[in-house]
Amino acid sequence: MSVRRPHVAGSFYPSDPQRLRRDIEDCFKHPLGPGKLPPKGEKPRTITGIVCPHAGYMYSGPVAAHSYFALSEEEAPETAIILCPNHTGLGSAVSLMAEGYWETPLGRLKIDPDLSNAVFKASGIIDIDESAHLYEHSIEVQLPFLQYLYGSSVGIVPICMGFQDLETSRNIGEAVAKAAAERNVIIIASTDMTHQEPQQSAARKDRLVLDALEAMDEERVQSVVQTNHITMCGYGPVSAAIVASKAFGADRAEILSYHTSGDITGDRGAVVGYASAKITRAVQ
Repeated sequence: MSVRRPHVAGSFYPSDPQRLRRDIEDCFKHPLGPGKLPPKGEKPRTITGIVCPHAGYMYSGPVAAHSYFALSEEEAPETAIILCPNHTGLGSAVSLMAEGYWETPLGRLKIDPDLSNAVFKASGIIDIDESAHLYEHSIEVQLPFLQYLYGSSVGIVPICMGFQDLETSRNIGEAVAKAAAERNVIIIASTDMTHQEPQQSAARKDRLVLDALEAMDEERVQSVVQTNHITMCGYGPVSAAIVASKAFGADRAEILSYHTSGDITGDRGAVVGYASAKITRAVQ
């Protein structure tokens, strides 16, 4: 079976396992993070999806930690379906890895082959294509957080979206919902928000998207991004996560944290926005 080797270890996050664990813990304890380490939760699962940033941990890690802290309070999922944008331009319009492993400094996570192939069959537009994933960082940076919480027990389904339009996003969300209807899964939408604008402008534009997310309106997310020329890189994954979560019975989205790179570096002249959110349903 193929093994997808880490591409951004040593740049986006540490390549040394012990230092990586310390950095993840620092993200949780950071003043912009939850402020404490995640619990070993056993609450019934209500979270159907989370939204997480994917920059280097020193920039977006504390914001990402809010989503993973929320996950940690509940029972563990069996599989994480991770949706990401395509930054490299490689591969098909929507690319899925259907089998094998993803490796990080913390070990290997196995792709869930049954669920991956079920999503592939339910969609009709997804290609099984590893090339889009080779150098793409936006799934990779989520994995050490998952491993910190769950070790190697959680499976993954990695989906890279080059096309992020409303029709494609709805197709992916519906395929995920159909394939995972009887499964214990979590959807992770990997995205950063506005890129390289002044803090005030970025915060204003990002609030428009976050309001649409809180309304659980995938069409509004898409419209807001397009109308306001918002440079959010993963609006398709977020839209698909909303579609799938609604099919799972979710009726609420909550923004857990929003900050920018300027809040870390002090340079607010050209920032990148980062948000964490959770989408939930009532206890079943």
